[in-house]
Amino acid sequence: MTNHALAQRAGSELYLKDVAEGLLRRGHTPIAYSTKLGEVASSLRRATIPVVDNLASISVPPDIIHGQHHIETMSALLHFAGVPAIYFCHGWFAWEEAPPRFPRIVRYVAVDDTCRDRLVCEQGIPEHQVRVIRNFVDLDRFKPRPQLPDKPQRAMVFSNQATESTFLPAVREACQKAGIKLDVIGFRSGNATANPETVIGKYDIVFAKGRCAFEALAVGAAVVLCDEAGVGPMVTVNELDRLQRLNFGMRTLREKADPQIILRELARYDPVDAEEVARRVRATSGLETVVDQIVDLYQEVLAEYRPANGNGATSEGVFAAAYLRGVAAHITKQREAIYQSTSYRLGNFLIKTPVVRGIAKKVSKGWLQ
Repeated sequence: MTNHALAQRAGSELYLKDVAEGLLRRGHTPIAYSTKLGEVASSLRRATIPVVDNLASISVPPDIIHGQHHIETMSALLHFAGVPAIYFCHGWFAWEEAPPRFPRIVRYVAVDDTCRDRLVCEQGIPEHQVRVIRNFVDLDRFKPRPQLPDKPQRAMVFSNQATESTFLPAVREACQKAGIKLDVIGFRSGNATANPETVIGKYDIVFAKGRCAFEALAVGAAVVLCDEAGVGPMVTVNELDRLQRLNFGMRTLREKADPQIILRELARYDPVDAEEVARRVRATSGLETVVDQIVDLYQEVLAEYRPANGNGATSEGVFAAAYLRGVAAHITKQREAIYQSTSYRLGNFLIKTPVVRGIAKKVSKGWLQ
């Protein structure tokens, strides 16, 4: 199982962790690979799941590669000859999430309809190779909270992106006007937690997106979709299916982070509706159900995959070369952007210094002619 990092507690890292632990409970041997290890890697090892930052540390080839992020997925494919793979796409924007094309990637998995559209409509992955396996909640960790009060009293922003320079001020102002006490949990706010399941149940309203929203909904909080990208609706029974197909993510955050818009959504608070949303989420979106679907897909791929004939290595070499060309082009583009940005900042800094400004003034008067 590959991921670009196993350090900070973020979306794809925790997805890998939860699925790996589910596989271990079923008697499989998941192995996690990333070149950037940290807190999540340590948590995996405490669960007795092997973690490596060098594929040469694995002395026996795996049966299948569960790929997340293309560089790490391609590294595993090129290291383990003849092993088939499934590529999991978790995001719309990130370059790391772009799907690689390689003969041994037999299936591509999207965690929502947005990622499915990236694979099929933008990256040219054949539709028959794509599956949508929606995100999940660990129901054993995120237990139902007591019944919500008639009037909300406490709210929480649950996001790694919440800071004073993003959407937090708008949420705070809206909560102040509504008479609701607000707390913040997340990495960039300096108040991250490894055990959100012990905290969420204390809040009546949670502002979140994606995985964080899912977990809050399963606990029974009323959730307003909200993050750095913008504001979405309060999640209600009527809109649950549509919003869940979008993983409570980017496509749901359609409005700007404005206090009046947030107040409008807070006004939709309904304890009875939130309880029914929680019941439906818990009935359909548990971790164990999704791990079952992933294992079934592993078995489907292993049954379908046939090793290439004698010219397979040549074919794979062509795909690997095309992949590396794409990586090289991206790196070149990034380096040029950094160079131009650095040159601009340096020039702007120098022209503002007294010495350089004095020389420029004298040059303009012909002092050096």
